[in-house]
Amino acid sequence: VGTQAEAPHGNLARAPPVQLSLYYESLCPACRDFVVRQLFTTWLLLPDEVLNVTLVPYGNAQETNVNGTWHFQCQHGPEECLGNMLEVRRGGRVAGVAGGTVPPRPPCPQACLMHEAGNSSDYLPAVACLESGSSVSGNLEACLQVYAPQVPAGRVAACARGELGRQLMHRNAQLTAALAPPHQYVPWIVLGGKHTEQRQGQAQVALLHLVCQLYQ
Repeated sequence: VGTQAEAPHGNLARAPPVQLSLYYESLCPACRDFVVRQLFTTWLLLPDEVLNVTLVPYGNAQETNVNGTWHFQCQHGPEECLGNMLEVRRGGRVAGVAGGTVPPRPPCPQACLMHEAGNSSDYLPAVACLESGSSVSGNLEACLQVYAPQVPAGRVAACARGELGRQLMHRNAQLTAALAPPHQYVPWIVLGGKHTEQRQGQAQVALLHLVCQLYQ
């Protein structure tokens, strides 16, 4: 993983950045492919002022509140709920992770990574590392050591074990539920506050070209 290019001189640095929000699942094959092959490579090639990225890992998960505790069931099972938890950004409330018949257990740290890192320059390389590996939840410490050494793995893990981590996934559930139009599949890509099938198709095969078109 390299570093982002420096901002060029001239008009390019004057336009407002393209806003990209990705609603996804940590173990969805198409989501992982988009994060690694399109989103991360595009982000690497562009200056910070060209593209702003918001990641919302939740997708087709479902939440229920039992006696004040949130439980989650994810499309790809409990391991995906753990992966979503590791990748979550600042936001709402979570209290248990459930998948199938697996009993609730303390959430694993991917939901807290973005919260602890604070900005995409710090967390996006680590998220791409997690999504490219064989185990999203198992590679946390290694990915942080290489791509976000300033983010202590212990803090991320503590966040996921505590009430803060539980709040984050619920917030992502709320953000996903508020999509208009509602998401029909994942990855669900929103550019400039809008989702269209045309832009979705373009983004999944040539995101860099599309962002450059929109940046004006």
